[in-house]
Amino acid sequence: MPEIEIIKVLTLTTLGFILAFVLTPAWTHFLYKYKLIKNIRNDGGTPIFSKLHKTKAGTPTMGGVLIWMTVLILALLFLWFSKLWPDSILAQLNFIDRRETYLPLGALVASALVGLLDDWFNVTRQGGGKGGGLTIKHRLFIYTLIAIFGAWWFYYKLDWDAIRIPFWGIYNMGWWFIPFFIFIIVGTAFSVNEADGLDGLAAGITLAAFASYGTIAFFQGNYNIATFCGVISGALLAFLWFNINPARFFMGDTGAMSLGISLGIVAMVTNYPLLLPIIGFLLMLETLSVILQLLSKKIRKKKIFLSAPLHHHFEAQGWPETKVVMRFWIVAAVLAVLGLILAVIDLRL
Repeated sequence: MPEIEIIKVLTLTTLGFILAFVLTPAWTHFLYKYKLIKNIRNDGGTPIFSKLHKTKAGTPTMGGVLIWMTVLILALLFLWFSKLWPDSILAQLNFIDRRETYLPLGALVASALVGLLDDWFNVTRQGGGKGGGLTIKHRLFIYTLIAIFGAWWFYYKLDWDAIRIPFWGIYNMGWWFIPFFIFIIVGTAFSVNEADGLDGLAAGITLAAFASYGTIAFFQGNYNIATFCGVISGALLAFLWFNINPARFFMGDTGAMSLGISLGIVAMVTNYPLLLPIIGFLLMLETLSVILQLLSKKIRKKKIFLSAPLHHHFEAQGWPETKVVMRFWIVAAVLAVLGLILAVIDLRL
């Protein structure tokens, strides 16, 4: 019954918040004890960025571990309960399902581990990126590999090649579904990574997006993916408690990479990837600002924005960091609700 499923989603969302909140002190202590500090770029090529963020030096990274680890712990815990005591109340909280959550959960953990390695490279100043870490080319390559596997899973394992076009209906794409899937996952992953530049910014934007898609999934009857989104949302809320300015730690690529890829997959599982430009409008805008800046510098030999991504442009204009973040949160929340409204209307047609 829907009432039972509502209880399931809300219970696990709350447990996600509590578990991430409880784990934070121990993880924070570990990060500071071993000085897992993010290197702030100061290479002369980004003078505005370096000036705006020099006060953040000394802040540890890898805080995103709290998000995906919370989801993994709760997923495995209640899967275990469902195997040992299948008739118990706790077994009903299991949200591991082959069709709905195998791929999102697997992609969340796999990409998180890759992101964790990238964070380690940054801390130890290894890798080809400036100041350490993976280069943009390396990241795009990894995003593409994960996306290819996801496309294969959908197309061959789930026999899925259709997308829902709001207010029009289902459209079967055939093999074109594979490059479309790859584009959505890579684009979303890159966008979340670009948005992770101010205290609480990426977490707040993705929280709104996951909450919106989780609600869409619930209306569709996809209760396990709704629960998956709920747990992530709860963990993100706990993360934000400690990540708001001044942040106790940064999300790091272990969080940004996993959240971006998971959000793209959730959009595909709910069959509403075409609502991503609305629900994730700010993520798209952040990426466009970077692309336009690079093209303008290469072709016109001048910049469009004072600094890119877009949030750094507003900072450079004199907006306090907290004002940029909170205004982005407001816009993200409004657009997430708008996307949800469109989805609900479409589902009722």
